[in-house]
Amino acid sequence: MKACFMGLGYIGLPTAIIAAMHGIEVLGVDVNPSVVEKTNAGELHIIEPGMGEHLKQVIASGALRASQTPEVSDAYFMVVPTPFKGNHQPDTSFVEAATRAVIPLLKEGDLYVIESTSPIGTTEQMAELIFRERPELKGKIFIAYCPERVLPGNVIYELVHNDRVIGGIDEGSTRKAIDFYSRFVKGELHATNARTAEMCKLTENSSRDVQIAFANELSLICDRAGINVWELIRLANKHPRVNILQPGCGVGGHCIAVDPYFITAAYPEEAKLIADARSINNFKSEWCAEKVINAMLRFEIENKRKPIVAMMGVAFKPDIDDLRESPAKAIISKVMQRCNNARILVVEPNVAEHHVFKLTPYEKAYKDADIAVFLTAHTPFKSLQWDDSKVILDFCGIFKR
Repeated sequence: MKACFMGLGYIGLPTAIIAAMHGIEVLGVDVNPSVVEKTNAGELHIIEPGMGEHLKQVIASGALRASQTPEVSDAYFMVVPTPFKGNHQPDTSFVEAATRAVIPLLKEGDLYVIESTSPIGTTEQMAELIFRERPELKGKIFIAYCPERVLPGNVIYELVHNDRVIGGIDEGSTRKAIDFYSRFVKGELHATNARTAEMCKLTENSSRDVQIAFANELSLICDRAGINVWELIRLANKHPRVNILQPGCGVGGHCIAVDPYFITAAYPEEAKLIADARSINNFKSEWCAEKVINAMLRFEIENKRKPIVAMMGVAFKPDIDDLRESPAKAIISKVMQRCNNARILVVEPNVAEHHVFKLTPYEKAYKDADIAVFLTAHTPFKSLQWDDSKVILDFCGIFKR
């Protein structure tokens, strides 16, 4: 079997590699020539532990190669971004563009699967597009939706061992997709229809967003009440049926920070709690930025000079290089705009360079800082010692103080 993966990003590339490791001839397609060049050279363009060696193996064996254009295959997978546009409306233009690119290549018996997180009804819309362009294929190809549910930093294991939800536009499509994924997925494959599978993905991430919003709202209350939120949550979680998450400086990434809008945009009258959770998590980032700005102003008044401020972490979660929808990045940008004469040291140990921020090694930044602002709980930061001579704003629980 030959499979074509449209998109070689944080999900597309690992999935293509895993498929290639299990006897499938894989073509990975990406519009970015640099990504294609690096992939064909066996160089990983994302940070994912252990994935680099697997990439080298499948490239060397010829099981995987990359291109900017798709080729005739037996199965096609849409693994491209689905961002939102103005007013938080979902943008499926990337999915549509990838679909249009493969429509001329489709033949009887082929499998077409969307893995990209999508609004409800997207799979049916793409099926209509395919059959409008190629009416002779109606009833002769298989179309399904199968969202990923992996944790960055543990993708290799989770792509293979996690359960998957697979929904086709008909029962035959569901079975065909299950047959493909069963080649490398050891987790259970749960059959449903396309609309339910689409909603399942949105539900999973919206649920996480609501749970994080509760923790973030607690952190706001505790700050006002003079209570250590980390201790509070630790004690509350001693209850056998309570499991409160840890607060942070907001919510980022291309899933939890985006997917709930796919529901609220389509069902604004019904999705009240989901919308409120999004507002709380967005507000937490603004609140953190104001805390930093106020601390800088107090320092300048008390010390008659502007402070050196270390902004510790830019990625949206610990120990990865993914900056998409990062609340830390938004906070840093807002502080820089409001305090443009201050000396601000930006730290991100998982990124070699950034096109906007000049990066500083974390140990030097912490040593030089008058104010240290912890935004992402990267593992190296946990080796640092609390310093009473500094103003420390710990928004991610490095010191739990």
